[in-house]
Amino acid sequence: MIRLEDLKPTATVRGILPGFLVTVVSVQWFGSAALELTYKTPTGKVANELVYRADEARLEVVEQGRPWSFDGDGGLFRLVSEAHRIRLAHLFDPLLAVHTSLVEPLPHQITAVYEAMLPRQPLRYLLADDPGAGKTIMAGLLIKELIARADLRRCLVVCPGNLAEQWQEELYRRFQLPFEILTHDKLEAARSGNWFLENHLIIARLDKLSRNVDVQAKLKVPECRFDLVVCDEAHKLSATFFGGEIKYTKRYRLGQLLSTLTRHFLLMTATPHNGKEEDFQLFMALLDGDRFEGRFRDAVHSVDVSDLMRRMVKERLFKFDCTRLFPERFAHTVPYRLSEPEARLYKEVTEYVREEFNRADALVDDKRRGTVGFALTILQRRLASSPEAIYQSLRRRRERLENRLGELKLLQRSAAAAALTSELPVLDPEDFEDLEDAPGEEAEEAEEEILDQATAARTIDELKAEIATLVRLERLALSVRRSGEDRKWRELANLLAELFMPDALADSVAETEVPYDEEEMARPMPSPQQKLVVFTEHRDTLSYLESRITTLLGRQDAVVVIHGNLGREQRTKAQEAFKHDPRVRVLLATDAAGEGINLHRAPGPAVGGLCLSRQPAARRHPRPDPRAPPRFAAPRHRLGAARARPVPWPDRRG
Repeated sequence: MIRLEDLKPTATVRGILPGFLVTVVSVQWFGSAALELTYKTPTGKVANELVYRADEARLEVVEQGRPWSFDGDGGLFRLVSEAHRIRLAHLFDPLLAVHTSLVEPLPHQITAVYEAMLPRQPLRYLLADDPGAGKTIMAGLLIKELIARADLRRCLVVCPGNLAEQWQEELYRRFQLPFEILTHDKLEAARSGNWFLENHLIIARLDKLSRNVDVQAKLKVPECRFDLVVCDEAHKLSATFFGGEIKYTKRYRLGQLLSTLTRHFLLMTATPHNGKEEDFQLFMALLDGDRFEGRFRDAVHSVDVSDLMRRMVKERLFKFDCTRLFPERFAHTVPYRLSEPEARLYKEVTEYVREEFNRADALVDDKRRGTVGFALTILQRRLASSPEAIYQSLRRRRERLENRLGELKLLQRSAAAAALTSELPVLDPEDFEDLEDAPGEEAEEAEEEILDQATAARTIDELKAEIATLVRLERLALSVRRSGEDRKWRELANLLAELFMPDALADSVAETEVPYDEEEMARPMPSPQQKLVVFTEHRDTLSYLESRITTLLGRQDAVVVIHGNLGREQRTKAQEAFKHDPRVRVLLATDAAGEGINLHRAPGPAVGGLCLSRQPAARRHPRPDPRAPPRFAAPRHRLGAARARPVPWPDRRG
């Protein structure tokens, strides 16, 4: 406690203003119990206040009126000066984020961040480097540099659901950036009612934002602007020209919203162009709406987007010693002929699909017609995948339709006809768009439900006839499965024999020699460190191959799998086992491993990839047009293999 007599000019006093120190300018006494205090606030404003003896308990003289006394706290002065030095560190160290992060950046990553993106104010950019270029590392470096320059306080990362935890881990482990993942529980528990206002570094799942109108309403609050929004796998924010008009998806509408909520907007994708210039210009309109406004007219205008995007393929990526970052790739296709039982099965199922397509074409409801067509397309793809996949699909469809038939028999005839059409799953065009880029496990569950239930039958008799056809096809598929006449598996077994097995045993397994073009691709040499990645589209085929390959190699631990129903921890364990465990030789994966799985440091003199899918993953779910006549894809019976030259994979971080 002080006395009023201690209040002298130039003294610093606490207690006059809540939370602030004031400097005494002058003092005028009124008797011995009160005085008029004239003081200056920290902002330089001069004010007056009457102070009495009773106020002495709340006042404190922090510093006596002794200018140039140099009796301040040296520790606090050092802390303030160090904070000021760090604030200006980017002026003295042009690569500040690189030197303060746990990364070893590559040349193309440094040029992307420090030459292409940082100088842009504001940043509206598309980073479209090939997979494996380290786009997450580039985004982390950009975020950290903007924070160091006091240009970023609030940041939002939007990514597919299965990559949210990976983004959070990478940003914290490598850049010490504590991002929080948006969840339903956090939204409900927000103290202010808007979780976005309470957090500055946020990771949000793409479909969580695009499908939830309430969440988008919280984003539209004026106070909820961001300094930077990063969209990973940005090709999912797509719109298309279809039927002479623009079809806007929910994800594209979200991209338009995010573009208005931020000053810096960064899109990242390895597949920016789907081959249609009009769709690409719609996509680029997210970055510059004025420049790409208006309907695209073919051959009338073309655009140069070099100032808005960067695209570097793997062949142009080098290390600091001018060596290639990735080994040279070779693609090789192994053709084969279907066996007689397989050809018969293919013909019978194709005939069934054709008949159902014709019956679906007679339906009045366009949505139901499109849904049935979608289900039959799925069935055709599974036919080309493996005997196991088509057998399981036919079995599940037959069981579900039999269960429905049993339920309908309990109803009256008129009620049964109405129930037959009312309970079927129906998809609209936006649902097809969602399924096209949905996470692996979600898309697979939706496919199963549609494939098992969507039928063109309009009466109980038609449903009975379809079930009878399914019973016949199921028996045929089971006979093919048990016969061992799976030519695609035999070709894969030949390759596995050449890669992993001794010559004597390989000769006993392989029945036909795999043709190799000596000019394009040398024959694979057996090696104890050889690794092989096998991609397939369907879980049934994955389980079938896992059983076959483990039997062929003779060890259960020689194969690891990655599919959509695995948790992130299980995926990481499988990935690390494939990269570092010498006993693991084969990685089996569905499309769930197509994004966010890093295998760039897989050991061994050669790492190969084999694709068993008939259709590319980029367009797994073709959108059927209810107005179009039935179309059938010609079968392409082949194995697509990609193999690297026998050189070590580069050891790189990120």
